[in-house]
Amino acid sequence: MRLSCNWRLGYSVCSAGGNVDVLEQKEAALARNDITDKELAELVQRVAVAAKAYIRGDMQTYFDLIQHADDFTLMSPFGGEPERGFDTSPERLAALERFFGGGEAELEVVETYTSGDLAVLVVIERQHGKVGGLPDQDWSLRVTWVFRREGSGWQQVHRHADPLVHGITLEQFSALARG
Repeated sequence: MRLSCNWRLGYSVCSAGGNVDVLEQKEAALARNDITDKELAELVQRVAVAAKAYIRGDMQTYFDLIQHADDFTLMSPFGGEPERGFDTSPERLAALERFFGGGEAELEVVETYTSGDLAVLVVIERQHGKVGGLPDQDWSLRVTWVFRREGSGWQQVHRHADPLVHGITLEQFSALARG
């Protein structure tokens, strides 16, 4: 049996002879239409409002605007291992509300990418506020948001954030890398 393989969407896709390529069928089902400029602009606006709500500690508004997919991953600005899933229990939301004690945020869009039902927003969240009991200060983040369109809505599937909006020296980088 001859196996034919190629690389698509981050997967090695192989089919044998005249067999149906299952991944190809799945791709066709997922990629129903390209995302329109209007849909992308609406998503960016939704994220901007959500970022403002988050730094203010308004978790109800944030979670009304941003739904997390079951396969959501987070690479936190605090570092550490990637987290999977998102705890939206009342206890977790109350803790987040206490942690974020007020502030303001503006979203600076660096770039956007779309493919099929995926949208990627590369942004700088320019924000300041009271976080973790500390006085008001700059908490700006470089953030990559990844969303998957499901039905008529969006599910956040990934967020990667870091606080390196302001450059650091090699020595500072080295100290961070050492832990």
